Amino acid sequence: NSSQNSAVLNINNQKTSRQMSTSTYSKLALALLFATLTADTTTAFAMPNQSYLSTIPEGPPDAILGIAEAFKSCTDANKVNVCVGAYRDSTGKPWILPSVRKAEASLLADASANKEYAPIAGDAAYVKLALGFAYGADADLSNVAGVQSLSGTGACRIGGHFLSKFVPKPEGFDKVPIYIPSPTWGNHIAIFNEAGMDVRRYRYYDSKTNRLDYDGLIEDLKDAPEGSVILLHACAHNPTGCDPTMDQWKAISDLIKTKSHHVFFDSAYQGFASGDAEADASALRHFVSEGHQVVLAQSFAKNFGLYGERTGTLSVVCGSAEEKSAVMSQLKLIIRPMYSSPPIHGSSIVRTVLTDEALTTEYYDNCREMASRIQ
Repeated sequence: NSSQNSAVLNINNQKTSRQMSTSTYSKLALALLFATLTADTTTAFAMPNQSYLSTIPEGPPDAILGIAEAFKSCTDANKVNVCVGAYRDSTGKPWILPSVRKAEASLLADASANKEYAPIAGDAAYVKLALGFAYGADADLSNVAGVQSLSGTGACRIGGHFLSKFVPKPEGFDKVPIYIPSPTWGNHIAIFNEAGMDVRRYRYYDSKTNRLDYDGLIEDLKDAPEGSVILLHACAHNPTGCDPTMDQWKAISDLIKTKSHHVFFDSAYQGFASGDAEADASALRHFVSEGHQVVLAQSFAKNFGLYGERTGTLSVVCGSAEEKSAVMSQLKLIIRPMYSSPPIHGSSIVRTVLTDEALTTEYYDNCREMASRIQ
């Protein structure tokens, strides 16, 4: 049949054309690849004679995390990590709190859960629970401005930026001074420097007696210019573990009030310090009861074992609803260009634990277990 033969011939011609086309393209591609590999590429990838990158000096390793990296690379079977403040079990392994594991299982089983962005200020339900944990379950939080933060480090950074921007500078100062204890957590200095504050020190620990240098502390806070920011560790002072007695805390509060200083509490160990979260919050709650409009950086890294989840809050005790509204607006303006909104997994764990009575009870047992083992 002539029409069938013609159709077959046409199909064969199309196949041949496609094969030739494919073959041609393959040859062209190989030729182009060969030309690229053998060509002089100095012009295509030419770099300027002096790039600004070549002038950047090598930065020093972090004093804390740098040692942690050295520990990981060490092959000695008897190595001991005495650097990073993270809890380990009797085998030297990280311990996920049983209450945290159960909270995560509950979250995974929740079909309504999603991965949407959190608001700029974070999960409001989590923030309310976290502030109740710090200030007290019966505390009036109506005038406390609070936002979720990237753990305690992020809280300190937001707080430092806020104070640097709004606290009046003492006469003769170009920046708002913040007095931090000597010694202190190594990152405090860099955080508050980067936040634009004038970082100064006050005496805290006497290495000769291995005790609090209370007289030196009082003298330095008296000498600090009126209206300075004073950083206080809420409990389990890092790195010494030495805290003032309650009577000493009361005297420090009175002095700070007399000098019109501004109080910045850093709370990284509530519950983890003594095993009693209520006792560990005593200093903070006393200052609030005395009328201090404290700024609080709060972390759940140590006490919940959520080191890698970066879970915390930054809060400011305000004098009125109007102050709270203004402060919240400014905290959001700081956060938005910095990291936009916080991660939600760690905060969801804390929220789940603190809203479930059984998990809350188990969590407090977990805290006591960690604290008693350390002690």
